[in-house]
Amino acid sequence: MGQGLWRVARNQQLQHQGYSGQSYLSREHGRRITTNSISNASHRKQAQGGIDIYHLLKTRKSKEQEGFINLEMLPPELSFTILSYLNATDLCLASCVWQDLANDELLWQGLCKSTWGHCSIYNKNPPLGFSFRKLYMQLDEGSLTFNANPHEGVNYFMSKGILDDSSKEIAKFIFCTRTLNWKKLRIYLDGRRDVLDDLVTLHNFRNQFLPNALREFFRHIHAPEERGEYLETLITKFSHRFCACNPDLMRELGLSPDAVYVLCYSLILLSIDLTSPHVKNKMSKREFIRNTRRAAQNISEDFVGHLYDNIYLIGHVAA
Repeated sequence: MGQGLWRVARNQQLQHQGYSGQSYLSREHGRRITTNSISNASHRKQAQGGIDIYHLLKTRKSKEQEGFINLEMLPPELSFTILSYLNATDLCLASCVWQDLANDELLWQGLCKSTWGHCSIYNKNPPLGFSFRKLYMQLDEGSLTFNANPHEGVNYFMSKGILDDSSKEIAKFIFCTRTLNWKKLRIYLDGRRDVLDDLVTLHNFRNQFLPNALREFFRHIHAPEERGEYLETLITKFSHRFCACNPDLMRELGLSPDAVYVLCYSLILLSIDLTSPHVKNKMSKREFIRNTRRAAQNISEDFVGHLYDNIYLIGHVAA
C-alpha cells in the first residue's frame, strides 16, 4: 500500500516537471522568434537608408554559386568605378563578360591618359570611327616600336596622327610618358637636340635645392653611363635652366651658369665617391668643400657643406 502511494506521488511529480519543461521550451522558443523578428525589422530599417548596400548584399547572396557579383545589376557609377581599377589586359577580359560596360570610352580614355599623359590627338576633334580603345592599342604598339627603334616609333605615332611633327609636341609626349626605354630615349635625344632643348624647358626648378633639382632632371632624362660630350651637354642645359628658374637665388649667391655647371660635376663625382663600393677612402666633407671652392671661389663654404650633406643623406643625384 505504501509503495503504491509512493508510485502515484512520483508519477504526479514527473508529470508536473515535464509540463514545466515544455512550458520553459515554449517560452524560450517564443523569445527567440521575437528577437529574430526584431533583428530582421531593424536590419530592414537600416537598409532603407542604404538601399544600394542592401541590394548588393542580396544580389551577392543569390549569386554565391557564380563566385562574383554581376556588375550589370549594380548602379552604373559603381560599376564604372570598379572597372576603372583594372589595367588594359583585365579590362579586355572583363569585356568578354560585360561588353557594354568594359568597352565604355571613358574607361579607355582614362587608361590612355594615365599611361601617355600627352598626345597631340587629345587636343583635336576625333576622326570618324575613333575610339580610345583602339588608340590605346596604337599607343602600346608605338611604345614597343620605340623601345626597339626610337626613330621608327616616333614615325609610327606620326603616321597614326597621334603626334604632330613638332619638336615641342614630341618633347611633351616624352615628358609625360613612362613606358619608353631610357636607353633608347637617350639615343633618340642625342640625335634630336631640338627635342632635347624643348624637353629641358618643360622642367620647373623654381625654389628647389640644387641636388634635388638635378635628381628630378635625371629622372626624366637619364644620364649616360660614361662621361662624354652628351653628359656635358645635359649638364650645360640643366645649368642654364636652373639659373633661369631661380634668378633671385642666383643673384643672392652670386652664381652663374658656369658656376652651377661646376657644382653639378662636383655633385656627380661626390655621388660616385660616396655610393661606389669600389671606393674605400670616401671623400670627407672638408675635402669636398676645399676641392669645390678651388674650382668656384665665389661659393660660400656653408652652401657647399649643405650640398655634401644632401648627397650623404639622400644619395646619388643620377641614380
